[in-house]
Amino acid sequence: MATVQVGLWVVALLVLLAIAFDFMNGFHDAANSIATVVSTGVLKPGQAVVFAAFFNLIAIFVFHLSVAATVGKGIVQPGIVDVHVVFGALIGAITWNLVTWYYGIPSSSSHALIGGIVGAVMAKAGAGALVASGIWKTVAFIFVSPVLGFVLGSAMMVVVAWVCRRATPSRIDRWFRRLQLVSAGAYSLGHGGNDAQKTIGIIWMLLIATGHSAIDAPPLWVIVSCYTAIALGTMFGGWRIVKTMGQKITKLKPVGGFCAETGGALTLFLATALGIPVSTTHTITGAIVGVGSVQRASAVRWGVAGNIVWAWIFTIPAAAFVAAVAYWLSLQIF
Repeated sequence: MATVQVGLWVVALLVLLAIAFDFMNGFHDAANSIATVVSTGVLKPGQAVVFAAFFNLIAIFVFHLSVAATVGKGIVQPGIVDVHVVFGALIGAITWNLVTWYYGIPSSSSHALIGGIVGAVMAKAGAGALVASGIWKTVAFIFVSPVLGFVLGSAMMVVVAWVCRRATPSRIDRWFRRLQLVSAGAYSLGHGGNDAQKTIGIIWMLLIATGHSAIDAPPLWVIVSCYTAIALGTMFGGWRIVKTMGQKITKLKPVGGFCAETGGALTLFLATALGIPVSTTHTITGAIVGVGSVQRASAVRWGVAGNIVWAWIFTIPAAAFVAAVAYWLSLQIF
């Protein structure tokens, strides 16, 4: 009986740690949802975070749990996950998020979590315990999502420029200040729909492994908790990263913000429908660069963009290394 009590406490603490990661995901990735709408002056920062958090939350009613299923059942072979693996994965992801937030680097919370899972699982059972199809699908979208964001963002910019070619600049600005509220809402909806499900997936993985959940669907309380946590995290915002996303990559006007957010939102909707955990950071960065490059290549600060890409490359291995160390430490602790 004592062993069961300890087991339940460990599970409860890991669930709380996962929800803390989800909150941090919203905090860290708030910039993805609000940087463009803040930098163009359409909304004040306080208004923007509440606006984004609202759409993060209502995504619970819009998207199926395809991404949660991929993370919960499509990354690791059955029977491998235990409390030590989950602990290692979460510590790896949280550590990388804190480092990149501190330095204002828009890295991926999603891939930090995937890297954490990979590192902890490999520390326990080696690479053979991973589901290759789930890993490669996720890794492929490290490159696909920013490219798709770039293409859709730049295509939107070209289409808008052609449609509005006879309009005056003041009229364009007035219209797109309104339309950017629509695009920012859509992007925040996609952000909540894809990112909250990753934490749902890892809690579901934990509950299945410890016998506290059925394998066919996660409990309702997990779903509600994760969507609420990411919305609250977004409300607190990560202002260091907002500055990088909103102004350092390229200067945005409302029309550019609308095109970037729309291109990014379409990419997120597609990935979530396919059950692929993608990075909202990668997606919106690609879309912003696409919008800037349509204006002129020199409008993009390629050095800043290059630094961001290096952070993307290091995210999975860095989180995996920390997760492997945390896995080993957890064996000594509980």
